Amino acid sequence: RPSGVAGGMAEASGRAGPSLRYFCTAGRGLEPFLLREVRARLGATQVEYVSGKVFFTTNSELSKLKTLKSGERLFLLLKKHAPISLSSNKGKVFHEIQKLVIEDPRCWLDIVSKWKHLHGNKVKQGNISKENPKSLKRKSEEEISIITKKQKREQILETVSDECHMEEQKKTVVLETNNDMDLLSENKTFPEETSESRIEKSVESNKDSFSFRVSCRCSGTIAKVFTSQEVGRVLGITLIKQLGWKADLRNPDLELFVHLNDIYSVVGIPIFRLPLATREYIQTAGLRSTVAWAMASLAEISAGAFVLDPMCGLGTILLEAAKEWPNVHYLGADINDSQLQGAHENIKSAGLMDKIELLKASVIALPLPSESVDIVISDIPFGKKFKITKDIKLLPNILREMERVLHVGGTVVLLVSQDLHKHIGGCISNCVESDASLNATSDNKNGAAVVKDLNPKEKNGSPRSISSSIQGVETEHFNNKITCFGSLAVVESYGVSLGKTDAFIYKYRKIPAAGMQ
Repeated sequence: RPSGVAGGMAEASGRAGPSLRYFCTAGRGLEPFLLREVRARLGATQVEYVSGKVFFTTNSELSKLKTLKSGERLFLLLKKHAPISLSSNKGKVFHEIQKLVIEDPRCWLDIVSKWKHLHGNKVKQGNISKENPKSLKRKSEEEISIITKKQKREQILETVSDECHMEEQKKTVVLETNNDMDLLSENKTFPEETSESRIEKSVESNKDSFSFRVSCRCSGTIAKVFTSQEVGRVLGITLIKQLGWKADLRNPDLELFVHLNDIYSVVGIPIFRLPLATREYIQTAGLRSTVAWAMASLAEISAGAFVLDPMCGLGTILLEAAKEWPNVHYLGADINDSQLQGAHENIKSAGLMDKIELLKASVIALPLPSESVDIVISDIPFGKKFKITKDIKLLPNILREMERVLHVGGTVVLLVSQDLHKHIGGCISNCVESDASLNATSDNKNGAAVVKDLNPKEKNGSPRSISSSIQGVETEHFNNKITCFGSLAVVESYGVSLGKTDAFIYKYRKIPAAGMQ
């Protein structure tokens, strides 16, 4: 059991407090890693995921929530609804979008109250996160208050003015106005009372209400019909009308995140200003930090181990591993001087000079004794940073050298590009998928997978640790057939996204020669 995660897990499970429902976004393919992490680190329950998001319930405090390593952005769940029903009548579709608010406005107020309490009743984002102190020194508090109020009013009136102009031009109902929100049919007209007067009344009568802005993302079928801006304006005006909140695009009290697709409609409030994936200790970014952490979590790192990255680049994998499992000796090797210099700066910035050593060496000629390393973790760059050329012929030599320095029973975790995966053929492919799964159900029509936390604890009653058996719908296991390169047997693999390209994480274990087939 990885010591760093186990310690954090015990801390989380011992804290009492109100349980809240969250969701965290994840890079494609990293959902199973995040699912296991929220269980282990936060003692989360009611864990489930859909593509790109993990939903869970926990009573963890902010400091603990911020320790998640495999997620991108964390949100307090405000609403999870069935997908919006599309219709040829635009007014009906807009009404469906508005129902996210008007069906249960009390829910919105309750969740915002919980969000405020979570941050110690510090409402303004500047109090929650680290706003630029220089900008606050330029004006007195009174000046900021006056300017902010003026900006709010101007932005709202400008939005309404634009929408009314569109109404006159197109002679159709555009719902981004602040008139009666029940006028949803394309054939209805607005009442004579001006939008400006309604907004004035709303702002004056709700001086203590929240200011907000909406960030909307549409994908799937709905994205072909409406833009994210259209949906965001509909929800924004609905909130002004129903709850008396005030729009503020520059410095709102809170931001609302809305994602509409063919699977669900989700609304959430960001917990932190910066994404969880942002690592303050990394000076120069290399491999995506979430992917690097996921690789390290597979390696079964334990105290006292000797961990090697023979193609370390900027050292991201070693940094993520050393931050999580500090009582380990880490060695990074690379043949490129500029990469080693960047790795040195990152390690120094992270305060890990005493944990990670760097060495200039070739991956096919490592100056290490045979069977001297416990774990090898590496991102093989061919096909991502470097085009696949005749150098691909070096791959068998790279794997042989890793096999040589690794002791029997040791682990190798590799990240390979999709192109590299196609080229290396028998070295890593010919995988057999086992029946192991995570109680998953799949909808073949939209490709969505939903995984429910039917048994979130181990037999001893404690939450599962990160080192628990890896399972998930994006995982391939090799229990039914041993696929080997020399004495390196493939244990499992994951398909993950690197943004513009896809890649595969493979886990090997070195088996005794007698175990070869």
